[in-house]
Amino acid sequence: MPTVKILLILNYLTMSKKLKKYVEKELKKMERGIVATPQSREYLESFAKANQGSMDILLMQMSINFGYKIALENVADEIQAQHGI
Repeated sequence: MPTVKILLILNYLTMSKKLKKYVEKELKKMERGIVATPQSREYLESFAKANQGSMDILLMQMSINFGYKIALENVADEIQAQHGI
């Protein structure tokens, strides 16, 4: 039985490492997108205020990108906190 537990733990750590690599790859892709991913909520809010209702499609995509970026960073932080990976 101990062998099964060790294999499960190794499998879990391998999956965590793969997930971390995936998150890193996705975050890098966001830096190269056609629509810029805002680095902060403040930047997004200032852009929204400055455009005064024009370019709403662009603002919507920037918001989606920012939400995705926050979600990926939260997953990466959780992996780091739980596994030190």
